[in-house]
Amino acid sequence: MDIIKYGKAICYSGYRQGQSPKTEIPAKEQIEEDLDILVKEGYQYIRMYDPNLHARRALEIIHEKKLPLKCMIGIDSDPEENNPDCPFVKQEYTQEELTKNMERNDAEVEALIKLVQEFENEVLAVSVGNENTPTWGAHTVKPERLLAHAKRFKEALNKPVTFCEGVFEWPHLKELGNYLDFISVHSYPLHYKETIDVAVELNKKHYNDVNAIFPDKQVLFTEVGWTTKPNSVMVPGQACVENQKRYITELNEWLEADQIIGFIFEAFDEPWKGSNPNKSECNWGLYYLDRTRKW
Repeated sequence: MDIIKYGKAICYSGYRQGQSPKTEIPAKEQIEEDLDILVKEGYQYIRMYDPNLHARRALEIIHEKKLPLKCMIGIDSDPEENNPDCPFVKQEYTQEELTKNMERNDAEVEALIKLVQEFENEVLAVSVGNENTPTWGAHTVKPERLLAHAKRFKEALNKPVTFCEGVFEWPHLKELGNYLDFISVHSYPLHYKETIDVAVELNKKHYNDVNAIFPDKQVLFTEVGWTTKPNSVMVPGQACVENQKRYITELNEWLEADQIIGFIFEAFDEPWKGSNPNKSECNWGLYYLDRTRKW
């Protein structure tokens, strides 16, 4: 039996031009506008990434307006060890810096516990992290530390606990996965150099692969999507609005038919993720920065 019942789901990061997690947080009125859009589109679940002021304001609005939304929320861990194979940044943290990161991550766990306790009715589930175990990752955390955080959440909260990770990492996380309440998978056909013609079939394969590893667990997608701007890894011509429309439509048809939860990545374009607004990472939204729909 599934721990979380099927519902239409989407990742939500509401940072607008000039805003970011490390600078200015969206105003409450801006978040309210965003949530109203998502409710009108029929979304029941949103996913947010850390227990900061942005998440607090979203939960406050859901509570105050009695919106038919529940929020899955996690911690965004700082790296606890250097990853020499990370292609994005050269990591040479000192042991003192890594120790401070561990202390900060522990504090984030406690901050999330307090936030969830305050907004018990608005929170769907909690996550111990996001993409912390890939060989290419910039926020590496050992599985035993993730397991310790999961145990702390279960000790303090009456909420399902998960970890959000890419499909190829789950075969190496069996101990952690067996402890979690459900398994959260990221699957991006564009990142694997696939075309729109086989994209949803690949998602189905990934779902079945992870389900075979954890046959007694509910498996869902916490990130699955299609950007409208390409990068050098993607097959040329695949990242565009027309293909996003086709992909999201086909994906949602499958998810609804099989009653599988899939958090679409992402609700709105995110310019804060790069200095160049045409970067693929800035353009995964179903909505442009001005909140108009792409299709």
